[in-house]
Amino acid sequence: MRTTSKRRRRTPRWAFWTVVFGSVLLVGGGGGAIGLKATLAAATGSIDKKSLIPVDGGKEERKNVDLDGAKNLLLVGIDQRPDQTNGEPLRSDSIILLHINKDHSSGYMISLPRDSYVNIPAYDNGVQRWGGGKTKINAAFAFGTRGLTGDKALQHGFELLALTVKDLTGITPDAGAIIDFQGFRDVVNVLGRVCMYVDTTTKSIHLGKDRQGNTAKPFKINKDGTINHAIAGVTPNTYTKGDHCFNPAQALDFVRQRDLLEDNSLDYGRQRHQQQFFKAIISQAMKDGLDSPTKLPKILNAFGKSMTVDDGGVDLADWALSMRSLKPDKLITIKTNAGKLNSENVPGVGSVELLSEDSMALLKTIKKDNLDTFLLSHPNFIANS
Repeated sequence: MRTTSKRRRRTPRWAFWTVVFGSVLLVGGGGGAIGLKATLAAATGSIDKKSLIPVDGGKEERKNVDLDGAKNLLLVGIDQRPDQTNGEPLRSDSIILLHINKDHSSGYMISLPRDSYVNIPAYDNGVQRWGGGKTKINAAFAFGTRGLTGDKALQHGFELLALTVKDLTGITPDAGAIIDFQGFRDVVNVLGRVCMYVDTTTKSIHLGKDRQGNTAKPFKINKDGTINHAIAGVTPNTYTKGDHCFNPAQALDFVRQRDLLEDNSLDYGRQRHQQQFFKAIISQAMKDGLDSPTKLPKILNAFGKSMTVDDGGVDLADWALSMRSLKPDKLITIKTNAGKLNSENVPGVGSVELLSEDSMALLKTIKKDNLDTFLLSHPNFIANS
């Protein structure tokens, strides 16, 4: 197992690619290439960089990638900080593959349902060993973190998940980020608010009001994140279908919901909302930057301070410059299984989501940079966002 240098951890949210797209603002503001790189270098200087992505089963260090051609990034959302777990397994709450086409003009966000039934390869994190086998994909991050806390939990959890994604798709990500939902507040705090269209009425299982109007938890939640029972006298927050501008607390709450969506779409609904929110926060950052150039450095700096990334050995400022033509309206969000539930109960595992043959074909086209062709014949895989 490779070793990694010890660094101070920064907690992330959708920040890595918000910084990348934020470079567009600097170009739009009239900055030249040299000044742009200097500004980006200053903004990204505080980002905590780690070696997260494995090579040869995690036995070797990866060679630095270049910025030519198609790129694949692995974005992993977690719902609890590793220093709060006392060595307990830390599960990934969302998994997104971000594929950038070879000319860097468009991108595709493919969410993998956390209950996807996949093979997780054998892995030893130095404290506990996982023998390998089929189970839910979000268990990969958990098996990598068992017995670990802090940086080591993040590194080994991401590493095993990256190995699992490679087993599933044939792709070793070029770069990646671990996304902390709690750290997301800081991003929205700087922006002030983020506005988006809520496509289905969503009730919160985490936040509500008691009879006195105080903030309270509306449900007792099991350790696996499922609902145990409603708490008497507490009314859950409800985000009705329509246009909303979220404050930091509402933003964090909304993107976590999956259980009480009006369209009963569960993980697919949460995938859709996270993808929509990702685009909304980028758009909001671009709008704020263009309207207030003096605010842009603060926006980029806040994003930078909220990240932990594996940059593939390429300077983040160079990443941003290379991807500056990729704008939010060029991001296509994709639904595995065309957004339709395909559940099955597996003894000893529970309810899992089976990826269809078409979904597996979709994942295989990523490596070939041939998603356009697949989507032409499978338009129902494109999410409306």
